[in-house]
Amino acid sequence: MVDNTGAAGAGASSDDGGIKEQERLLPIANVGRIMKQILPANAKISKEAKETMQECVSEFISFITSEASEKCRKERRKTVNGDDICWALGTLGFDDYAGPIRRYLHKYRELEGERANQQDKASNSNININEEREEPAGSSYGADDEQITRNQALASISFKSNVSERSNSFNSRRY
Repeated sequence: MVDNTGAAGAGASSDDGGIKEQERLLPIANVGRIMKQILPANAKISKEAKETMQECVSEFISFITSEASEKCRKERRKTVNGDDICWALGTLGFDDYAGPIRRYLHKYRELEGERANQQDKASNSNININEEREEPAGSSYGADDEQITRNQALASISFKSNVSERSNSFNSRRY
């Protein structure tokens, strides 16, 4: 890592055009967490090892992103997308990573499309329920001890649906 023991404020920026080092690097806690996932439960990781890995992965991401960004600049586009990252990986000789990331990106887009369709269906069904039941404002569906208004019931249905979708999408993601 860079030694920031020099003049006051030297740690505030680096040689990257005034970008703070902490903005250039991935959070060390995240790097450590990822490292721990692959190691045995009783393994320890030194601070130096985490910092070294933090530098390496941050540089790798910057290298790939820079190549993808250059491609976008040449094509007069302002947004780097997943396909650009996959292209950059292949171009820079990281074919072993490009294929799996391309497959992951494809699967991610499929799941996002399915989720959007489910949300559209849910919102359309809520509209149909509202259209079918025209009741005066403040009316409610009664339960013995508990009065639930129509809007609360619909909100509860939507909330349960969203929680279920998030749970399913979280469980299907494996990095």
